This record gives sequence, structure tokens and C-alpha cells, in this order.
Amino acid sequence: MIRFASRCRGAATPFSARVHIASDQSADCFVKHCIRDQFACKFTPAEGALHFRHTVTAGRSYLLCIALKAHKLSTFFLQKNRPHSYLRHTIQVIHSTVIIMPSFESAASHIAPLPSASKPLPLTTSTEGLQALADKHITKGLGRLRDHVFKEGKGLRVLTTENQKLLDFTSGIGVTSLGHAHPDVTAAIISQAQSIIHVQCAIGLSEPYVQLVESLLTMMPDPSLDSFFFWNSGSEAIEAAIKVSRTKTKRNNIVVMQGGYHGRTSGAAALTRSKTSFFRGTGPLMPCVYTTPFPYWHAMGLPKDTPEDVLIEQAILGVENLLQQQTAPEDTAAIFLEPVIGEGGYIPAPTAYVKHLRKLCDKYGIMLVVDEIQTGFGRTGKTFAIEHTGVTPDIMVYAKGFANGMPISGIVTRKEIMDVMAPGSLGGTYSGNVVACAAALATTQYMRTHDILGNVQARSEQLFRGLREIQEDEANGGWMIEEVRGKGLMIALEFKDPNSKLTSSHNRGDITLPGNLNKLVQDACYDRGLLVLTTSIYPVLRLIPALVLNEEEVDEALKIMKESVKEVARAIEGKQ
Repeated sequence: MIRFASRCRGAATPFSARVHIASDQSADCFVKHCIRDQFACKFTPAEGALHFRHTVTAGRSYLLCIALKAHKLSTFFLQKNRPHSYLRHTIQVIHSTVIIMPSFESAASHIAPLPSASKPLPLTTSTEGLQALADKHITKGLGRLRDHVFKEGKGLRVLTTENQKLLDFTSGIGVTSLGHAHPDVTAAIISQAQSIIHVQCAIGLSEPYVQLVESLLTMMPDPSLDSFFFWNSGSEAIEAAIKVSRTKTKRNNIVVMQGGYHGRTSGAAALTRSKTSFFRGTGPLMPCVYTTPFPYWHAMGLPKDTPEDVLIEQAILGVENLLQQQTAPEDTAAIFLEPVIGEGGYIPAPTAYVKHLRKLCDKYGIMLVVDEIQTGFGRTGKTFAIEHTGVTPDIMVYAKGFANGMPISGIVTRKEIMDVMAPGSLGGTYSGNVVACAAALATTQYMRTHDILGNVQARSEQLFRGLREIQEDEANGGWMIEEVRGKGLMIALEFKDPNSKLTSSHNRGDITLPGNLNKLVQDACYDRGLLVLTTSIYPVLRLIPALVLNEEEVDEALKIMKESVKEVARAIEGKQ
């Protein structure tokens, strides 16, 4: 381990650092490596100091990092972030295990010693013990897929406490977009946590908060979306979108889509139409919410072979009738739309329908609120799914893949809309948490500097092609698959009723009901090492892998899916 304590006072000053190395021999090896790479330095044992004869440039920072890695010096402490910004940046990018110390002394030196009161509580580590604790003390309101306990994740691989390795095609429900424990995001979290871990945004803004806004400004589907606020969860951001749209329009009523999902908090649950289990028994729900058909045969109760243009025409007629029969335009604050219906079954919204909603909203002064919580930040092959339609929303909500696992969400709208909010009307103790902002900034920066969207498009094509080949292989279970649909890396397989061979629409997707094909295939995938999810009231299986997955991981998942579909089909055929 090397500990550098910078003495620099100006950008032109050569880098001089206090260093602690295990032996003079290891110091000599490190110095020789640096000199060989023309990054001249000298170690003075008596002073315990390293003196570099050059100022720290980007190139020399790179060479220093290479030397650190070569000598397995995994921890690097730098007390001052500036004037060594090049060095700090290079370390974070190249030497991913590096830790950057804050400008202050260590936190321990500022904490007054307190007398010990008791020994630390010995915590449970066995799988059986953890599961027993969970069964006894964690709410049954949390529906768990399995009783497994995760202990580690890297990329698309997760490991349970029983050392079961799984290929994760859930991404924590679309959250770990860059894969588990991505080094850039992890380094940003560690660095920020060592600097300051909580900044209450009503007291003062943090540097990562403002820098994150700066980064997002260039990613928006339209430059007019230029006013931001951050929360912790998607549901909170939906609540804020309700509040902003009502405040701006001075109207109460909200229109939502049949099959849509917007969250589980009280207001967000009132907007949800995908499944009653999210709000069953909790009424009365927030009033002034109206439902319009979504242009898909499920939601409209029409035959599957109904042409899309007919579905769109009927859905447009439905929303226009709603505005004439149930909620007058002058009473309607907003229309909420998922550009791809998420929990309701992974159904993309047709472009023509979205454009018509935009025209209706413009005509009547209604806010078009687009929920990009699950679709945003590259999931569908565009930075935001609404970009596929060419439509600009009035308010956009985002979360999930925003920070690769850290809890942060937000809304963005035009400044003239956001500025109607009175000081104090938006906010929360943890909203815009500084560590979460740092993680989101690292995530968006990585997306900016790497071809994430290109990879999404390539892997999406590979997945769709492979899944449709499974569907077409009727002799090996393909007859069970009604449809393969979705957009980008947001893909659904819908199954048929095993008896009638017709698509079922009677709560077959509820995981509490036995014998559903999607659940049977999910279990077979799990037994082979692939983690996937069910969704909606229909027999739907959904695939939402990290956006950085590679060709080999797709092939592995397709192989498991093919074997699982075949196994379930054989079991069903044997009973018929």
C-alpha cells in the first residue's frame, strides 16, 4: 500500500508526496518502473517521500497508474483532489480499486472517543438462519421469487449464500444496467462516501447533484426539457409528477392507460392498472383518476388478429370519448403514459397513438407525462424510449437504470412548468442523495463514452432471433409461445393456455396461481442457472438483462430457455 499526502499548491508545481512503503526494496522497484516509463521520481527513505520531477499531466497519470497496477498497489490515498484532477480521473478510470481521500483528515480524527457499552451483535450468516429470520420478521407483503439469499454480483452473474451461480436476466427489475458492481460506478460511490455521504438539498446542493444535471441536459430527448429534481424511488417521482401537473394546470383529473404501472405509494398506486395486488384492500385510493384503453388487443378485449391500425383507431376513439364523457378537458391535468407498458406485459406504444396523444394534450392544455422509469437510459435502444416516437413530453419521469443500483429517481420538465412550484413544495430528507448522484453521474458518463446503445441493438436482435427460433420449433415446445415482443433489451414471451392452446387472459400471470406456463418455464430456467421474471396478469415471462451483456451470455441464456421450454412442453404433453 502507498499513501500519498500531496504537498502541491499550484498546477505548475512538481508532484511531491509523503509515502509509506513496506520496504526500501519495494520502493526501489516502484521507482525503477516509473523511471523506465519516463515518469521520473525519487524516493528518499529518510523523509519517507516520493518526489516527481514533472507536473501531473494526463499522460503521466496514466503511467503512474500502470506502475501501481504492476506492483499490485491496490489502494492509493490522495489527500487533495486538486490540482491533481488528471491524476484523480485516471486513477478512477484505470485503477478501479483505488480510493481517493477527501481534503479533510480522516473522519476518525474528528470523532470524540466514547466508552464502550457492549460488544457488537453477532449476526447470522448461514443461509438457513437468514431464511428463518426473513420468514419470521420480514413482511409477507414482499413477494419473493425464491428463498435464496444473494451475497455477490459481478457483471451479469450473481452468487447466492449457497454458492449457486446464476446468469441474471432480471437486473434487479431493470436497475443494474451496467451489470453488478461496475468498477466505474463502484469507484464513484467509494470516493463520494469518503468525502461527504449526505447533503440535504434544501440546506445546500452538492457538487455531484449539479454536475448530474449538467450531464443529463445533453441526454434529454429535447432541449426544452431543462429543469430537474431528484428523488429516491420511481413512485416518489410519479407522486411529484402528479403534483407538478396539477399545480401547473390548476386541474385535478389524471388519465392513465389500461395495463399501466406507475408505483405502489398511495398516489402512484391509484394510477396503476396492471394488477390489483398492488392496491387490493387499501382503498379509498386517490380520486380523480380515469382509465383509457391501451392500443393492444389484451387491453381492449379484441381478438389477437385485430390489425394494429384498428387497435390504434379504437384507442384514440376511447381517449377522445373519455374526454367528452367522463373527464372534461378543462378538468384534466395530465395523461400518464409508459412508452413501453412495463409490468403490464412489455407492450410498446404505437408511434401513431403517442403522436395523437401529443396533439390532444396540445389542443386542451393537458400535460403529457411519460413514465420512463423502466425504459429510460438505453433499455430500448434509445436513451429514452419516447425517442422512438419523435414526441416530446411535458414531464418525464425516470429511475431504475439511472444509477446502476443506487436509489435515485427524478423528473424533468420545462423551466416554466417547474417554476410554478413554491419553495418547499418539492423535496425530501434523502432526495438527491449525494452518493446516489455520484453513482448516477458515473453511470451516465460511462454510457456517454461507450457504445451502450449499439450493444443494446445488437444483443436485442440476437435475442429476438433466438427466441423466435424457439417459438417456431413447435415440436420442442414452441407451440406454447403465443408471442415474442418488446423493444431493445426489454423482451417478453407470452404463453398459451396448455389445454386450449389459446392465449389466456384470466389472471394466468399471477405468480400466486399454480400451473402457469410462464412460472413453469421460469422455474426450469432457474434450475439451469438463468434468473428471469414473470409479469402482468397474463402468462408472460420477461427478460431484462444488463445493457452490457455480450454475445456469449445471450447464447447461454437462449440455450437454457430452449431446454426449459422443451422440458415444460414434454411434461404437459405427458399429462394430456
